[in-house]
This record gives sequence, structure tokens and C-alpha cells, in this order.
Amino acid sequence: MSSRRLVRAACLAATLAALPAARAATTGELLGPGVISTGLQETSAALTPDGRTLYFMRSDFAEADDTILVAHRAAGRWSTPQVAAFSGRWHDSEPTLSPDGGRLYFVSNRPPRPGAAPVMAEMNGRRFPGTNLWYVARQPNGGWSAPIHVDGALNDGAMIYNPSLAANGDLYFSAHREDSGKAYQIYLAHRRGNGYAAPERLPLGDLANNRMDPAVDPQGRFLLYAGNEGDALGSADIYIVFRRPDGGWGNPARLGGEVNSRTLENAPSLGPAFGELYVASARRDDVHFPKPRDDAASLQRRLQSPLNGSRNLWRFDISALLRAHGIAPAAKAAPAHPASAKKPA
Repeated sequence: MSSRRLVRAACLAATLAALPAARAATTGELLGPGVISTGLQETSAALTPDGRTLYFMRSDFAEADDTILVAHRAAGRWSTPQVAAFSGRWHDSEPTLSPDGGRLYFVSNRPPRPGAAPVMAEMNGRRFPGTNLWYVARQPNGGWSAPIHVDGALNDGAMIYNPSLAANGDLYFSAHREDSGKAYQIYLAHRRGNGYAAPERLPLGDLANNRMDPAVDPQGRFLLYAGNEGDALGSADIYIVFRRPDGGWGNPARLGGEVNSRTLENAPSLGPAFGELYVASARRDDVHFPKPRDDAASLQRRLQSPLNGSRNLWRFDISALLRAHGIAPAAKAAPAHPASAKKPA
């Protein structure tokens, strides 16, 4: 989940001027500096199987205005993002693609049926736009269907976030529900025909620990998520848990290397290449005092650069870790979802 500002054209030039500093902050790769990753807040990268189209979320710092954008990559460059055809009117966030690219799931506060009120949630005495799970289906002409509400027990409640699809159609998500304790937890809803079975909470440990933003390996061999298992470097880190031979889950482990920082990391997602990991991170350039004296222009450039403390999208490679756990690139699976707009039961 993220906080992001409305885009201003003037910010782009300032962001581009700050790119050398942005590159120096980590050994990971900042995604699309100045175009995708800006001085606003961007999270939740969802790439098509060919890696040429990216859906992601941009919003204001108060997380009050979430919108899903789309950009295309050609000749090594990302196009200027545009609002996705199905977004722009409601509080839409956290896009994710099915492994075959046939469906794009997201969460939204839009009314779940005609004539209903927008979804609202309440937690700790505060009311805010809630979320239900929706999807759009790929059409024969390459476009998307109208958004379709996912009916059933999966959408019970109003705090459902970050869907992630396995190749067999099983759906993982994070939520605050009756059995979540005080924090958020990760759930699994098994695919059943055109719909989903009632969700079950994954037994990942102490319910006092917050767990969000699952990203499942399409073959179900491991799961990534954001949270704090008591050893996070920042307010939230990225953890990985591997499937055991008996079908259960092992113990969560915080990812090492450069993935986590002393700020916030969340919204992990897997790219089309083996071991390709995308993460939203609030890491920023260090400021040392006394600093070279700013004038108005240099201050503006620095404060509007990607590494100003806003969340940006970063790309990492965890293929060595996966291979160390006996995981190799998987053969392509048959499509789990037909490219149709048929509504789940």
C-alpha cells in the first residue's frame, strides 16, 4: 500500500536532474527514474509476461488518492505513464497480474454492485475508504473488460489488500479480518471452479506481528511478504518463506543483501525473469551537515528527486538465494484463466 502525490509536469525535469544521486543510494536498480519512480510515491509493480508493460500505483503522501497507471517499454525506455483504462475514478490500488497475463486483479473502494455505497472501513476509531477485490479480464482485442467484483467469502470485510495469483488460480492476499488479531495477516483462497473457497489464514507465526503484501511464486514454492518478525531493519522489511516437503510453510526469514534498508520496504512482486524481485522502498539519499549551500533551484531539485523519502519502485535479483534452496526456473504453466470476462460464482 502507498502514499503518492498528483503528478506535476514540472517535477519531471527536477527528478531527472537528481538521477546520479538516486543511482548511488543502493546496488538495486531504481525502476524508470524520473518516469516511473519520481518524487511522488509509487508501489506495486505488475509486469506482463513479456516484461514490456508495467502496471503500478501512484498516490499522494496521505494515501488518500490511489490510482493505477500503465507504462510501456520500448528500445530500453519506459513511456510516460497513463492512467489505466479501468482506473481513475475510485480509490484503486495494488494491481497484480495472473501468471498467464489473462487477468489483472486490484483492490478498490468502488461500490461492489450497482446502487450500493462505496466501500468504507473503520479501524481504531478512524473511518477511511475500504477495499474489495476486483479484476479485469483480457479481451480478444488486447484490451481489458469492465471491472468485475469477486463475490464470495474472500471479499468479506473491507480491508483486503495486495492480491497475488499462483499458476493454479489460488489467490493470496493480506487483510484485517476477525481472526487476524490486532495486525494484518496473509490469507489463501483456493480456486474452486469459477470462484474461490473460503479463505484460510496462513500459519506464519505470532499474530502480534504484522504481515502484508504477499507475492507468491507461480508454482507455490515460496512466498514473499512485507512485515516485521522482530528483526526488521526498518518499519517493515521483505521476508521470504519456503514451502516444506509436507506442503506446509517453513519459518519466515528476512531477505539479506541490499533488498531491505532502515526505512520502509513493502509491496514485493515477482517479475517475469527468474529471481526478478520488485519492491517499493522509501530509502533516501543521506543528508550530511554542513551541506553545500542550496539555492532555490538546487533545493527544489533535491526535494523533488526520487530519493526524497517517497516510496519508489526498485528491482533486485534473488535468483542466487532461490537456487541455494533448490529452486530452479520453472517450465511455463498452462493458462489458469481464460481471457474472458466470465464472473466467478
